[in-house]
Amino acid sequence: MNFSEVFKQSNQLCKVSPDGKYLATCVQYRLVVRDFNSLQIVHLYTCLDPVMHMEWSSDSLFILCAMYKRGLVQVWSLEQPDWHCKIDEGSIGLVSSRWSPDGRHILNTTEFNLRVTVWSLCTKAVSYIKYPKACQKGVDFTADGRYMALAERRECKDYISVFVCDDWHLLRHFESETQDLAGLEWSPNCCVLAVWDNCLEYKILLYSLDGRLLSSYSAYEWSLGIKSVAWSPSSQFLAVGSYDEKVRILNHITWKKITEFEHPATIINTKAVVFKEVEKRPVVGSEDLSIHQLTVDNSLFSTQSKYEITQLPAQVPVIKPDPDRANPKIGISALAFSADNRFLATKNDNMPQSLWVWDMQRLSLLAVLEQTAPVRCFVWDPRRPRLALCTGNTKVYLWSPAGCVSVNVPVEGSFQVQSLFWHCSGSSLVLLSKEHICLCYMELIFPLVMDMMPR
Repeated sequence: MNFSEVFKQSNQLCKVSPDGKYLATCVQYRLVVRDFNSLQIVHLYTCLDPVMHMEWSSDSLFILCAMYKRGLVQVWSLEQPDWHCKIDEGSIGLVSSRWSPDGRHILNTTEFNLRVTVWSLCTKAVSYIKYPKACQKGVDFTADGRYMALAERRECKDYISVFVCDDWHLLRHFESETQDLAGLEWSPNCCVLAVWDNCLEYKILLYSLDGRLLSSYSAYEWSLGIKSVAWSPSSQFLAVGSYDEKVRILNHITWKKITEFEHPATIINTKAVVFKEVEKRPVVGSEDLSIHQLTVDNSLFSTQSKYEITQLPAQVPVIKPDPDRANPKIGISALAFSADNRFLATKNDNMPQSLWVWDMQRLSLLAVLEQTAPVRCFVWDPRRPRLALCTGNTKVYLWSPAGCVSVNVPVEGSFQVQSLFWHCSGSSLVLLSKEHICLCYMELIFPLVMDMMPR
């Protein structure tokens, strides 16, 4: 594995363009656009205020920078660097801003969710959508970019509006059978809209494009309910994570549960492999020290780690949640399917140091990665069945069906990896610390992972 030099960023604002050619980062007021391959700066823009949100258009030609404190949005063009656009929402304020799928409209949500304003960059036309609901995920677009679903709250009831993105006319408007809608998400094939209730009630609803209720599923009552939802890329499965530490898999034919994945404190499944991270601090002799190494190179003092296969039955570290605090650290907070639909990765909040990988062909547990620190972020390679994760230390971890590997980030100073994401080609990872970014190139990772294969 190779690593790039370190670059500055702020507010974790670092995005690769959809075509994979450019890397955009924000450093306070400045927007820096680099060529992804050479990392040379190709454009440098100065915004009117520190940037709080940054997003590429779908065609990689424009970049949106939102400054929520001032209610401003600035748009920059890569083809015409002298062209720019400024949108001022004025005294009504701004809490979120995003692109439409065509990359020519911007959707701004005002303070207190009073309305969504749709701005056209081509015609300068403005459209208003009233009553958007403030919830976890209240807006979603179909994968083909043709339709938008919006959660609304009117007269103490939940509604869903489906808009056509070409001209923003209303296609369907119907009442949702939820008490307090928490989120909605289109299936990848654009045919089904999943809608789920807040955590006080376990209910997930499946609607067709024309607003018909296809099915409703509830696993239990009178207890904390749904915490996370994820579609498989093929739209065949809908994974629902809940506060009871289980993931339930619904099928796309009957919308009934076909299996459920438990996260037990003791793993006895003989078909599963438990990888445990073991740390080893190197012993440094006096002859290895020099003034240069003490001031510049921290590799002498960095803790090395590797994975060891744990004998079964294996105990998983569990943290008991505080029942007196809101939003208890319990239940399945994160779900992610691999790009080929073969695997599902899950994280249980009261087992924060463990990441679970499930085989979707056999519908069984495949592997558990037990880290020395809580898992902060995990993401699948968009091209291969390969999973990357970080725990807030100086390492990046990778899992594949062949095994696991732990790699130290060899940069000057202390680079604590807080989050990461893949390049769209799967050839590299972008690692983010609190104030810096570093690129990790994956050419040599397959030999490393193959060495970890259990024999």
